Amino acid sequence: MSQFSAKLTQSTQLRQEMRINPRLYQAMELLYMPLLDLEQHLKEQLAENPFLEMQEAVETKEVELKDDSTDEPMSDNDVDWEEILLDGFEVGGRPQQYEHREFYEPTPVEAQDLHDHLNDQLRLLSISERELRLGEELIGDIDDAGMLACTTEEAVAGVNEWLAEIRPTVVDKAREIEDEQEREAELDEIARLFRPYETIEAERMLEVIQTFDPPGVGARDVRESILIQLRHRDQGDSVAYRIVEDFFDALINHHWGDIGKELGLTPIEVQDAADVISHLDPKPGLKYSVDPERYVIPDLIVEKIDGEYMVFANDTSLPRLRISRSYREVAKDKRNFTGENKEFIASKLNSANWMIQAIEQRRQTMLKVMNFIVDRQHEFFERGVQYLRPLTLREVADHIEMHESTVSRVTNKKFVQTPRGVYSLKFFFSSGLSTTSGEDISARSVRDMIQNMIDAEDPKKPLTDQAIVDRLKGDGVQIARRTVAKYRDQMGVLTARMRKRV
Repeated sequence: MSQFSAKLTQSTQLRQEMRINPRLYQAMELLYMPLLDLEQHLKEQLAENPFLEMQEAVETKEVELKDDSTDEPMSDNDVDWEEILLDGFEVGGRPQQYEHREFYEPTPVEAQDLHDHLNDQLRLLSISERELRLGEELIGDIDDAGMLACTTEEAVAGVNEWLAEIRPTVVDKAREIEDEQEREAELDEIARLFRPYETIEAERMLEVIQTFDPPGVGARDVRESILIQLRHRDQGDSVAYRIVEDFFDALINHHWGDIGKELGLTPIEVQDAADVISHLDPKPGLKYSVDPERYVIPDLIVEKIDGEYMVFANDTSLPRLRISRSYREVAKDKRNFTGENKEFIASKLNSANWMIQAIEQRRQTMLKVMNFIVDRQHEFFERGVQYLRPLTLREVADHIEMHESTVSRVTNKKFVQTPRGVYSLKFFFSSGLSTTSGEDISARSVRDMIQNMIDAEDPKKPLTDQAIVDRLKGDGVQIARRTVAKYRDQMGVLTARMRKRV
């Protein structure tokens, strides 16, 4: 057997490694943060670093003192208190208009979701506790769109499983009753209330829930939801009801002629019925969906001043940081630079200085990016979205002499307030299409042109994708038919056949 010996050895070698300074990571995070996140981050830094403090603007007012002609002290009798107290007021006004009125900030109230809304209606019904329990189970199985997300069999299995878990505890408690007659009566009542549910009971309870508000709730699919809504409108015997009930697939595909032949109606009559159906809500529960309000606070502001567009940073809400004066004096005293104190003071002071510089660097970078966007997209600010020019992150990065990833972080989740509205900075970036004049046009502008063409088309002769291509070529835009189809799908516009009116 061979012998192995283990020993420690040392060797030297040269190699290149790329290591990113932790401060660089922090700087990139600051660029990435939207305004609200940055504000919260700075507040945390103020709490953690004693060398940082918030700089507050102090307003001072100069008060001009009148030079009295007499040196004698003024007595109460010499002061015209009535003139002073009534200065600026009209004598004879009602006292209420001068009273101090306290302002109460409106308190947001949590919105009622769909399940709460349905359970409130369920508890208003005169039903037994057993039916109430089954109704709550079915309501719990309704999704945010208002549809029953399971079969009635699955709902029954779920509530029966709960009964099986709770029944032994209730029975044991009833058996502790000393009076035999009372005990037997309680056990009989438990047997009646806690017997397993059957599917037929769930079906009947579901029919009750389907009468609740909003109309169409509790349906198994969109078709059933629309039928329920038509019944709510007393249109259970209408043409629209029969079309949904018997020809739903043909309705979806806009086969007006086929439906008309089956029902003995003209295509126009079928289309009129389809118009009634189109005003119904296929997902009635969404109106009660709890969606937290999202506020957009612009990081930048563009204003037109004396004919020129100026860019400002909307950072007035950010804490203004500076090095704390008291701790600056501590740092000046070299006697404090010993042991742990030296390491703590040096670390916190360097961190505070870096944070102040990083915030200013972020501000200047954002202004550089937005100023270039304003210069490049000047026609958009003057004339609208159809004059938006193609723009890439690389172009901005080359102009401001920074890396493309830096520009990406600056524009991510950032918004700008302009005379034309509030936009995401990403809005101004899009690919370009060629024109016959040799200039490029923004893809976003082309989508807007397509939308305008469709809005102005003849409903009886809607524009096909090829017709849109031909019109765009007439305007000098070179574009393929498949590109038009892609843009149309992105805008949620149906094909020409589906848009056609008879």
